[in-house]
Amino acid sequence: MQERRPGLDPAVAEVRRAVRASLEGRRGAVVVALSGGADSLALAAATAFEAPQHGIRAEAVVIDHGLQPGSAAIAERAAEVARGLGLPARVVAVEVRAGDGPEAAARAARYAGLARAAAEVGAGAVLLGHTLDDQAETVLLGLARGSGSVSLSGMAPERRDATGPVLLRPLLSVRRATTVAACEAQGLDPWQDPHNSDPAFARVRVRENVLPVLEAELGPGVAEALARTADQLREDAAAFQEMIDETIEDIVEHAEAGISVSVAALAANPAALRNRIVRYVVDSEFGVALTRTQTLEVARLATDWRGQGPIDLPGCLALRVGGRIEIVARAAS
Repeated sequence: MQERRPGLDPAVAEVRRAVRASLEGRRGAVVVALSGGADSLALAAATAFEAPQHGIRAEAVVIDHGLQPGSAAIAERAAEVARGLGLPARVVAVEVRAGDGPEAAARAARYAGLARAAAEVGAGAVLLGHTLDDQAETVLLGLARGSGSVSLSGMAPERRDATGPVLLRPLLSVRRATTVAACEAQGLDPWQDPHNSDPAFARVRVRENVLPVLEAELGPGVAEALARTADQLREDAAAFQEMIDETIEDIVEHAEAGISVSVAALAANPAALRNRIVRYVVDSEFGVALTRTQTLEVARLATDWRGQGPIDLPGCLALRVGGRIEIVARAAS
């Protein structure tokens, strides 16, 4: 049902409605991740309006990655805009360390900074400005990696890690054009991050080149279809994880320097569940994400055993020992 208020711009109403749904039932304080761009600025404005009506204390946090000249001034400008909206705001400087790539390293530093700020504020949740367009881009990037349904399931509207705050993404059903229109309707001037138009980044190439071609060739609605696909695959992943949790206690045992899995029980499961169990066990024990080829080779120790020797995996080995598959640290083997 559409929110109708005299003089209220439809884009502003849509963003507020999405934020309201995300805040319902919450207590205490929340942090809004603010970059100054249109998505996070529209999110901050909606949160400033909605949070007080739910008895929630909200504060904006601007992360200064220090990756561009004048980044501190840009971050402070965004904080000032938040204060003008009625949100207390702070700037948190982070150090971006070399990692798997510039995007991943910046993301890791950003989330760590947001978690620290949330702890200081006493906030149990962090609101992030990812939109439906971001979700569609994430699905396409996952498709290109070929890393399975977990990658294609995209970003969850709510993610609760073992430690740290809950991450909320209220705008995953909202198009980027809507956040731009909401900012314009409220007289807000978003900052244009030059990284968001730099073709050196894969996400930018998807945004600028891939999605427009898909929309032109296949017709409108491609982004929405990709987002629906992500929703469905997250449901599937949750169901599989529940099945794994129910199964794994009966078929997995600790082994010297590793873990072992019952051959008969593993082989009795459907391929989709069997392969997920293999990936889950190796990731849980050794922190290693197996490729599909590696996963299938380990599973063959149960389903197609012909005396093959140990399978070399990153940091560990998988080998058949009697009626069990042992996955052990390479040094111990």
